[in-house]
Amino acid sequence: MLLGKRVAVVLPAYNAERTLARTIAEIPRHIVDDVILTDDASKDGTVSLARNLALHTIRHDRNRGYGANQKTCYAAALGRGADIVVMLHPDYQYSPRLVTAMASMIASGHYDVVLGSRILGGQARAGGMPGYKYWANRGLTAVQNLLLGQRLSEYHTGYRAWSREVLGSLPLLRCSDDFVFDNEMLTLAVRYGFRLGEISCPTRYFAEASSINFRRSVIYGLGVLRTSLTFRLSRLGLRRSPLFDAGGGYLIPGDPVAQTGAGPAGGMAA
Repeated sequence: MLLGKRVAVVLPAYNAERTLARTIAEIPRHIVDDVILTDDASKDGTVSLARNLALHTIRHDRNRGYGANQKTCYAAALGRGADIVVMLHPDYQYSPRLVTAMASMIASGHYDVVLGSRILGGQARAGGMPGYKYWANRGLTAVQNLLLGQRLSEYHTGYRAWSREVLGSLPLLRCSDDFVFDNEMLTLAVRYGFRLGEISCPTRYFAEASSINFRRSVIYGLGVLRTSLTFRLSRLGLRRSPLFDAGGGYLIPGDPVAQTGAGPAGGMAA
């Protein structure tokens, strides 16, 4: 509990057995009320270990994709009463000790979404981020800032915190089940006018840390550009989008926030 807010950490997992225990050991349990792991049909012992660690564990019957994994995570967190949800990869790439800082930024009432940025603070390359990933990140972020009208240091971090209001308001079931889900979700948060904040987060790149290959990175990058361009055309009124202009697709249909589909002050940003 943090400032009267119930905090949940969600872990979208796939073959995370080798790094899960290290990740869990550094989660600040004095403020975290719930830890939820969704396993996307791993081939290793992730599920058994998660249950031994007393995590609330959900297992997909088949591999459904990174985006689908997150949808399950967020729906479970909302269903279990979370007010603040921090999404943390269980591969120990991001520092779990920053959960308190990220959740506090939302609990303070100043932000609705907080990103753990690898770029802010200039530590990405020192932490081992491959050169092509770093420069692709910087290039995509520059284009996205232009198209979305933001000034974020990066859009591609896998460390994110969300308020219940955000998760209940965004039509996340309309988003992709693949890796571009992250970017679609963040772009929706911009579309609905939520307040975005960032915190510098050191990261580690090592053999056990999950990472998509070059081909999947290219596919992801093209999806990011398509999402940002679609957002801009929708905002200019030049093209209607099933993602940005349609209602429905909420994770918890019975949630009052989900039923209204309202962003801050009861409506979407123009």
